[in-house]
Amino acid sequence: MEAADALEQRPGDQRVTGNSAGPPVARPKPAKPAAKKNKKARAFWLKQLHTWHWASAAISLAAMFLFSVTGITLNHATSIGAEPVVTKSAGQLPPALLGKLHAPGDAADPLPAEVSKAVAAVVPLDPSGRPADWSADDEVYVAMPGPGRDAWVSIDRASGAVAAEVTDRGWISYLNDLHKGRNTGDAWFWFIDLFAVACVLFTLTGLLLLQLHARHRPMTWPLVGLSLIAPLLLALLFIH
Repeated sequence: MEAADALEQRPGDQRVTGNSAGPPVARPKPAKPAAKKNKKARAFWLKQLHTWHWASAAISLAAMFLFSVTGITLNHATSIGAEPVVTKSAGQLPPALLGKLHAPGDAADPLPAEVSKAVAAVVPLDPSGRPADWSADDEVYVAMPGPGRDAWVSIDRASGAVAAEVTDRGWISYLNDLHKGRNTGDAWFWFIDLFAVACVLFTLTGLLLLQLHARHRPMTWPLVGLSLIAPLLLALLFIH
């Protein structure tokens, strides 16, 4: 019977009998809990970084494009010509409002509401809420600059004659002033701050993602180093 069993056994088969003796079969060692935990933590942070990276990119995409383009136009401002367009207008305040043109206690107080409304009715500018210059004895002057333009209103305090002027420097100048935050008001001021925070978040999450993937991409850190060294060398060697 043993001979028959031996003949029936195929090559590569292993039979274990009660009398057989041999080395114990090696069993795979269970994975270390610490390794599993580290792998889970890495996967969690990788997912978080990807989420914050694409979210900050999506939020700042349009503004980043605007600031990139206007960075070029500002850098070449002298070679991008624009002819300013000056528009002048004039009008007259009702005599009943002349008494409201006396200098207030503060030399920078805005025009009275009734005067501002009357000015806006005769010229295409509304000086409401703008600081006025009452320092001259014969006139009140209100500067009304905006992005890409200069504007002012002057009122003769004796006669009530209104003169106004608007200088429009074109849409490129308008976009450049948005880039610089020049004469853009509080809302744009805070928008620039929020946009800058989004860009910082985008940059930092990108750096951390580069660190996580660097071992598979050997050119990662040389390129990151170049991004730091190139502008530093340009500043040290060519800016004096």
